[in-house]
Amino acid sequence: MTKPKRTEKSPKAPKPVRIVFLGGLGEIGRNCFCIEVKGRIIVVDCGIMFPDVDMPGVDLILPDFTYLRERADDVEGVVLTHAHEDHAGGLAYLLRDVSCPIYGSPLSLGLARNRIEEAGMLGRTEFIPVADGETRRIGPIDVEFIPVTHSVPHAFAAAYHTPHGTILHTGDFKLDLTPVDGRRTDLARLGEIACRPGGVRLLLSDSTNAERPGFTPSESTVGAAMRALFREREDKRFIVASFASHLHRVQQVTEAALANGRQICFVGRSMINNVALAREMGMLKIPSNRVIEIEEATERPPGEVCIVCTGSQGEPMSALSLMAAHEHKWVKIDKDDVVVISAHAIPGNETSVSRVIDSLYRAGAEVVHGGNAPVHVSGHASQEELKFVINLLSPEWFVPVHGEYRHMVHHAELAEMSGVAPEHVLVCEDGDVLTLDEEGVTVERRAVPSGYLYVDGIVGDIGQGVLRDRRQLAEEGVVVVIITIDSRSGDIVTGPEIATKGWVYAPEAEELLDEAKAAVRDAIAKVVADGSTDAETIRRHARRTLGKFINERTRRRPAVIPVVMEV
Repeated sequence: MTKPKRTEKSPKAPKPVRIVFLGGLGEIGRNCFCIEVKGRIIVVDCGIMFPDVDMPGVDLILPDFTYLRERADDVEGVVLTHAHEDHAGGLAYLLRDVSCPIYGSPLSLGLARNRIEEAGMLGRTEFIPVADGETRRIGPIDVEFIPVTHSVPHAFAAAYHTPHGTILHTGDFKLDLTPVDGRRTDLARLGEIACRPGGVRLLLSDSTNAERPGFTPSESTVGAAMRALFREREDKRFIVASFASHLHRVQQVTEAALANGRQICFVGRSMINNVALAREMGMLKIPSNRVIEIEEATERPPGEVCIVCTGSQGEPMSALSLMAAHEHKWVKIDKDDVVVISAHAIPGNETSVSRVIDSLYRAGAEVVHGGNAPVHVSGHASQEELKFVINLLSPEWFVPVHGEYRHMVHHAELAEMSGVAPEHVLVCEDGDVLTLDEEGVTVERRAVPSGYLYVDGIVGDIGQGVLRDRRQLAEEGVVVVIITIDSRSGDIVTGPEIATKGWVYAPEAEELLDEAKAAVRDAIAKVVADGSTDAETIRRHARRTLGKFINERTRRRPAVIPVVMEV
């Protein structure tokens, strides 16, 4: 497609359009960026990321909302492409700082609503449903919602029609030609947008599978695999773990189970809630007389039951994890069980998933997962699909999004192979700001705060200092030295006593602990002899002396906590 030449900047040219990346560029998760036109802001998605193993105690990670917090009055709304946690899990936290409406499909809004309601943030937003192909005026921008297939129903791409051309964001997508619900990626509409005057000025496209050659298999292939499993193991009880939002997967599992004459039981709060919502909306078709409660499921013969549950990511308190740990109230895993993990481990969750699989095997179950059977397919486009979309849209500028850095680099290479000029392919990262005007696109690197916001329980932003302390405690342990001194003379009344966790095992290191006590006692005696009798000085010398002793004798650096009491 021949692109129209850009004219020189007019004196009355509209103000530049800004795209601000707050998350999702260089990682899997935290997907969030903003489009700013005429000083008004649209937020696109607001996701979370799961913590790595070197983030002890962290429950989830959010984008840094500093930019949005400072511009809260300028935010027109949030466009939700779909309701996966990596795109919608942070909405409740954003609403604490920014009160605004949320636009999305009825299903996406319904799935997101539960978390927002739990957080008590319903009063801070309005849910505005949009339909396939609908165009909404959000502030100064016309936003067109385009159907795409993904691993959650009713996902959207979005075309943002701005004064400087159309910005098209694919969202998470694949080109599934035989989707479970018949709702395909609307390639015809994408082609129409590309053929209009000006075409697609800037394309932001999902990079998750940019390293994977070929095409991503259709979701419907999982149904065939599940039917085969049920036929081959008719006398076994099936326990199938999947994402609670993956309703197409739930539909296929239940259809295969029903065809095998089984009753269906849903376990796990999010699974039960999401299935109820989908059935109410007519998106999940399961006869009511074939759904049973967990109490009844445990009383039936194994070959008559299929349990569909949460826990595919090894979450500690999920249904499957409790079953694997023999702590579930109703389900006890044994040799009569086939456990199907119908999901791929999200980066950061691999260890937890492996631990659950090991525990299931120890309990005697047969475990089927994506590594040994075709019970899972990706919801993201592979290389040939990505190249097809780039060729279809023929964008003037291209920015890969949604993926680790290596994914985005591979996607950038695909764009160049597909005819986008190399100087018009930009690999950006969190914190970068694009400026789009008549002349083209410029990038300002690390222009806005974009670091991790850690959440531990209900506490946000626990900070790098807390994480550093937790890592030290996990790796080196903690030593507490307790001393009681005379408040006037500074002389030791009792102690020092030493308590330790994670440094040495006290009953087996009495001699070493006695030496440590003697070193602290001698140091305090010297301090007092020099005339320093205040508790703070004694506390400081106790910490320094004990830390030096531990390092010299064991080459370790546990956290040393001195407790000095005065009498």
